[in-house]
Amino acid sequence: MQFIRTVAFGLATAGFVVINSGQGWSQTYPTRTIQVIVAYAAGGTGDIVARSVADKLGAMLSQSVVVENRAGASGAIGAHSVATAAPDGYTLLVGQTGEMAVNQHWLKGLNYDPDKDLMPIALAAVVPLALVVPAKAPYSTMPEFLAALKAKPKMTFASAGIGTPGHFAGEMLKLQFDENLAHVPYKGAGPALNDLIGNHVDFYFPGFPAAAPHVKAGTLKILALSSAARTPAAPDIPTVAELTGNKDYDFTLWAGFFAPRGTPQAIVDRLNKEINQVIQDPDVKARLEAAGAVITPMSVGQFKDFVKDESAKYLRVIKQTGVTAQQ
Repeated sequence: MQFIRTVAFGLATAGFVVINSGQGWSQTYPTRTIQVIVAYAAGGTGDIVARSVADKLGAMLSQSVVVENRAGASGAIGAHSVATAAPDGYTLLVGQTGEMAVNQHWLKGLNYDPDKDLMPIALAAVVPLALVVPAKAPYSTMPEFLAALKAKPKMTFASAGIGTPGHFAGEMLKLQFDENLAHVPYKGAGPALNDLIGNHVDFYFPGFPAAAPHVKAGTLKILALSSAARTPAAPDIPTVAELTGNKDYDFTLWAGFFAPRGTPQAIVDRLNKEINQVIQDPDVKARLEAAGAVITPMSVGQFKDFVKDESAKYLRVIKQTGVTAQQ
């Protein structure tokens, strides 16, 4: 009995030390530079979000927060580098729709599991996609576009790559209206936009920030947004869901912060609190909203549920559309 009491006391003491060591890390963290990995090239949605948040977050934490781009393999290279990093809060990922909600459902040999290897911290921004057409297109509204879709034997739509939200947005239009739409994938938003402006494809769903300058320049027209709700950056632009009656039509580019699995919960909770404060800072919020982003602070639990719901949505869409990674 004495032996059992001794062991029990030792286990209880060990648990106390673990719990308090987590609290201690939270109180002293951070003591050195924090590295934030973006899994795509500079200039994209995740990069804009990461750099908009980094400086202010660093000031709040009294440490440098450095952003590094590690692009490739549909975000898998950057995500894997964070998933295998030390779980100490000093290597974070700005994860986006593709690498956190899509890749695991169809890419074979994926070297990370977003559900098991990464911990959600905070949602930073959600950016709607914009259904855009060439300025010279004979339609300027969604109803006119849908009428043309039925009248024309074949139309083509661009995407920034297979499996991107813009690709799925086009495939869902094809599924809903049973029209002869052909997908034309590109290696990024830039080439897709250039060919759209040149009338080589009929329409495209880029992120709102990528589309806005071309609309302002008069080379493209926005017909609708693919998000469930209108964006504050352009409240007069209707959504596809409104105009087609498909309430489930909701495709966005979102970006949030993640940590390697095993990072002390106390650190995750502190980062959630700090990041939520940063994205509500007037300067940061104005910068992100000017780019078309919708700012929605979430708790750790809420963000975890958000990612889970997004993952389930894309699995459902993949099954509905029959899209494969080889298309």
